[in-house]
Amino acid sequence: MIVVFHKSFTKTFKKTPPKLKVKFQERLMLFEKDEFDPVLNNHQLKGKWLGYRSINVTGDIRAIFKRDTQRALFITIDNHMLVDLTRT
Repeated sequence: MIVVFHKSFTKTFKKTPPKLKVKFQERLMLFEKDEFDPVLNNHQLKGKWLGYRSINVTGDIRAIFKRDTQRALFITIDNHMLVDLTRT
């Protein structure tokens, strides 16, 4: 699987605190090994995010991505409230 970052993800990620960046890198390594590891809580979204998925980065932070057969395109990293309102 190829992991790609949308420019909006990159822009948001640059503004995140260093500890969160480290935590995301840890979760990304886990995602690349097994995208459905229970720690990640990988799940489908609905509403405005229909067709996208979310993984846990921390208790409050989620990363939203779109998956196809070859790659995972990470769109944004944001507070869980945005994601939980659209969770299935």
